[in-house]
Amino acid sequence: MAIEVMATGLKFPEGPVVMDDGSVIVVEIQSGNITRVKPNGKKQVIASPGGGPNGAAIGPDGALYVCNNGGFEWHKNGKWTIPGHKPADYTGGRIERIDLSTGKVEVLYTQCDGRPLRGPNDLVFDKQGGFWFTDHAKSTHDHREWGALYYAKPDGSHISMQIHQIMAPNGVGLSPDEKTVYYAETLSGRLFKSAIAKPGQLAVAKGAIPGGTMVGAPDSHVYFDSLAVQADGSVCVATILQGGITTFVPATGKSKLTSLAQFGDLLVTNIAFGGKGMKTAYITLSGTGKLLKMDWAKAGLKLNFNA
Repeated sequence: MAIEVMATGLKFPEGPVVMDDGSVIVVEIQSGNITRVKPNGKKQVIASPGGGPNGAAIGPDGALYVCNNGGFEWHKNGKWTIPGHKPADYTGGRIERIDLSTGKVEVLYTQCDGRPLRGPNDLVFDKQGGFWFTDHAKSTHDHREWGALYYAKPDGSHISMQIHQIMAPNGVGLSPDEKTVYYAETLSGRLFKSAIAKPGQLAVAKGAIPGGTMVGAPDSHVYFDSLAVQADGSVCVATILQGGITTFVPATGKSKLTSLAQFGDLLVTNIAFGGKGMKTAYITLSGTGKLLKMDWAKAGLKLNFNA
């Protein structure tokens, strides 16, 4: 597969959003910026919300909606930048709306029913214009909080917790028919699914895991990050430690790794689809600050409100 390094020097990039003009909007978690990478690789900061902007998606009004995790401690391990625990200046997590034409940042949600958002991580819009999002939560040197899965509306009028007590949920996505929501747990390296009863509400869960059942996990120890769904319903999960993308067939739980080991970055964190026929993958290598562009064998699922 042809692979192009589209941009370098990014400050822990994640959340790629592929635009019609061939540019890609990414968050830079370490710098707190939202940055547009143009097709020629030039970078333009379009907003600076601070904290830790993480997952991002275009909403029904054309604005960019961002999960802001509130920030991390940062560490260097050789050539890699690695996020750590909750930083000293942490004030909480939030969901933000960003006007792409002006860079104006509006905070939509900081809590749900009195429970503060701790580390919102990734989000996906459904056809009705609401969005599912994960809260990865936060950790200290001797404590880790439970994460959760939420549903919210983009006008700030509704937020509900759908699953509590998830261990470090990260990527989130919807099946093509929007009857299933997928979420990946970072620390366990497992992919889960939950049936949707109606927009914004899960069906009654089966199994021992609150709210979901396991789709699968690789044979070796990995961490899972963000994910994207293919048009055929397969789920592509960015895979840390192995440095690649693990693609799952939900019906069987079988998986296959697309390795990017040649780039020497174990922190492969996000994948998004775009381009002709939705067969171009845009992948973030966060430890070394790169955005890759590569041919993909199967078409990605077109997101609801990307123009």
